[in-house]
Parts: sequence; C-alpha cells; structure tokens
Amino acid sequence: MLRAEAEADVAVVGAGAAGLSLAHRLSGHTPGRRAPSVLLLDAPPGPLRPPSRTWCFWERGRGRFDDAVTASWDRLRVRPPAAAPIEDGLAPLRYKMIRSDDFEDLVGRDLAHSPNVRRLQATVETVEDVTGGARVHLRDADGAHRVLHTRWVLDSRPLGSLPAARTTLLQHFHGWFVRTSRPAFDPAVADLMDFRTPQPADGLSFGYVLPTGPCEALVEYTEFSPRTLTADGYEAAVRHYADDILRLGEREVLATETGVIPMTDAPIARQTGASVFRIGAAGGATRPATGYTFAGLQRQTRAVAAALRAGRRPLPPPAHSARSRAMDAVLLRALASGRVDGPALFSRLFARVPMARLLRFLDGDTRLHEDLAIGLRTPVRPMLHSALELPSLPRRPFD
Repeated sequence: MLRAEAEADVAVVGAGAAGLSLAHRLSGHTPGRRAPSVLLLDAPPGPLRPPSRTWCFWERGRGRFDDAVTASWDRLRVRPPAAAPIEDGLAPLRYKMIRSDDFEDLVGRDLAHSPNVRRLQATVETVEDVTGGARVHLRDADGAHRVLHTRWVLDSRPLGSLPAARTTLLQHFHGWFVRTSRPAFDPAVADLMDFRTPQPADGLSFGYVLPTGPCEALVEYTEFSPRTLTADGYEAAVRHYADDILRLGEREVLATETGVIPMTDAPIARQTGASVFRIGAAGGATRPATGYTFAGLQRQTRAVAAALRAGRRPLPPPAHSARSRAMDAVLLRALASGRVDGPALFSRLFARVPMARLLRFLDGDTRLHEDLAIGLRTPVRPMLHSALELPSLPRRPFD
C-alpha cells in the first residue's frame, strides 16, 4: 500500500543526539519569520535504534541542555602508567556528562509542545533528490510504505561503511555504572585517562571514571586500536580495572554501556544530494583524535538551524577546522604506526599543558601559536616523520 505524499520543509532523519538537537533548535518561532515545518523521523524500537549511552563534553557556563546533565566536574585527573597522578582545574570550563535517556526525555518534553515540529516513528528506506527538494521513502510502525516530499533532508543515521582513509583506529569501550558498599570515589574529580591498565600490543588502553557520588560512578575500560574485543574480553577488562586497579571492593553493577567510535582521517561528506545533508557523526562531527562528538554536533546543528530559519541552504559547516583535522591525522598515524607510546604522549601533554588549555585545543578553540606550543610538547621527531609520510600514503577502505 502506498499512501499519499506528505509535505514538510525539513525532514530530520534519526532521533539520536544530532537529530534531537537539530529538532530542538528548530522548535518554536523566530520573530518576523515563518518557522520551518519539521518532521523528525525516529526509528521504531529495534536494532536501528541505538542503545542507551553516555555523552561527555566540556563547555563554559550553563549550556542549552544542562537540565539533562547527570553530573559535572571542574577538575580532571590523568594517571600515567607509573608516575604520580596529574590533576588540574578546568576553569572557566566544566566537564559534563549526559545520559542519552535523560537527554531524550528533556528534548521530548519540549518537542511535545512545539508548534512546528512533528515526530513520526518510521524506518527510512531511501532518500532521493527530486526537483526542488527530496523524497523520503519510509515504512511506518504498521508496515505501510509512505513517501514524504520535503525541501531539505538532514540525515543523522550512522554510515553503512567508513570512507577510505590513510589511518583508521577504533575507540571502543565497555563500562559499568557501579555502586560500592563503601565510599570509593571523589565526586569532585573525574579520571579522564588512567593508563595503569594493561596495554594492548597494537594500540593503547586506559580507564575512565566519572563519579556521581562517593559510592557511585561510571567505570569504563577504553582502547584505541584496530580491532574490537569479544564481549567476554570487555567484561574481563572492566573487571580487572575495577577490582585489581581501583580496588573498589564489594560493588553492584547497576547498568552497562558499550560503544565503538571510528577515529579516522577519512574525509566525510556533509552533502549527499542537492537537498540532502548529513549531520552528527555521519557528517563528520566526531573529533578524529579523541572520539568526542557531542560538542561538534552542537556546533553543526546550531549553524544548520540558523540557516534554515534564515531561509538559506542548510549545508552543515565542518565541525572541526582544517588545521585540527590535519593535526589529528598526524597523531593518528603516529599512534597507529607505533612511533609514539600513547600513554607516555598523553601523560606528557597533560603534565606540561594546563588542563583547560589542552581541552580548548582538543575542541579546536586555540590559536595557531597555542597549537604550535602544544605540538612542541609532543615527541617532535616521530610526529614530524608521520606528518611527512602522510601525503604518500594511499587511502584504503577499513575492513
């Protein structure tokens, strides 16, 4: 059965962080302008809908989604493999954690009262350019085929495969939300990288601890490496970190999370048709050298919403500058080639650069002279070798 075409100014495909953020920014009226009509297409419960997850980022002051923040910290700590911990304040920044369920609840409540945003639970099958817009073929919750005609499509669905790259690593992790029987955490400090974990042969690993109270925290094991682990491998790694390194003692696992984030120097297309654009991780919002995505997609969706409200073409801007992406490509190559020791490199950077400045650097918010000063605090010879090697390397698909 083929139902009649529906109409909307904008179709937002996918209701993850990027899709919900864009819909939220487009919700409501702009004085003196007609608000674009928006249809937010959300996959039905099942394999196309991402599992619950945690998003972390840093920003100044109060943010748009602070009511969904689970916890935040103004001090971070990095633990080298065999040296004293490095701890520093972040002012004027704060490191924030949002759980996806809380984010969806907050945005969902606001969208429920929006005069111009509608939500539809449906599986998008294909998107095609047509004269004057795009056509979205979808299957709704009762299995009926529908066709939506819209002026613009902003697609946040994950890429089916990664573009060819010179270097691709995976940031993969498994974490436990734990409750301990005794106070085991300092709620004022988050552990960003704990390199006391066993290091893999072809990458690096670290622990990650986000305390939400003296007895509760998210405790994760993370690797930057070419291959993921088995489910049993992740469980064993987190158990070793929690029991043998952190020595948490008696504890209860309240929930778990697992994820894989590509870290690649591949160019990622932000436009796939005259009226079809990608946003979020699918549109290059992930910072290649860190895996952080939430702040990048907020920059993208802010710019896209402003363009749509002004009646302009909503091409998402690059979430990260060309200079940042070039530096990330060098770092990825140095790590993947084994020329630099990952734990030693990151420990050295955090020991020699103030924490707030280094976070601004990782967010592309530093000037050229600051970038050069930070670069000189890395192992210069292997980094220069990697930089000189990059132009001659072919781009290959990731397998």
